Amino acid sequence: MPEGPSPAPTGDELVRVLSALGNPHRMRIVAALVERRNYVSALAREIGMSRPLLHMHLQRLEAAGLVVGTLELAQDGKAMKYFDIMPFRYELTPAVIAQAATTLTVRENEAGKEEAK
Repeated sequence: MPEGPSPAPTGDELVRVLSALGNPHRMRIVAALVERRNYVSALAREIGMSRPLLHMHLQRLEAAGLVVGTLELAQDGKAMKYFDIMPFRYELTPAVIAQAATTLTVRENEAGKEEAK
C-alpha cells in the first residue's frame, strides 16, 4: 500500500517530536530500535547506559509517539518490557513549521520546563 503524504503535524506534536529527538542518547535508541525490537536490559547493554537512564529516555520517546513498549512474559515467567519503533515521517520545511506554529498551545515557559527534562 503506497504511503500518501504525511498529515501536517500540530505545533505541539512537532515540539514533542523535535524535543524527543533533540538528544543524542534518544537518537541512538531510535537507531538501535530500527535494527530490531529489544527489551530494556539488552538495549541498555547495547547502548551502554544504565537501565534507569534508558527508561527515562524511552518514556520521552514513547510520549512523543516514536516508540511503543509492550510487557511480555519470558519462558521462565519473568516480565520483560520490549520496545519497538513506531513508523513515523516528518517533513521539515519553513512552510510546515509556519503552519504548525499557528496551532501551538504550549506556552514558552511550559516548553522550557519540558526541554529541561
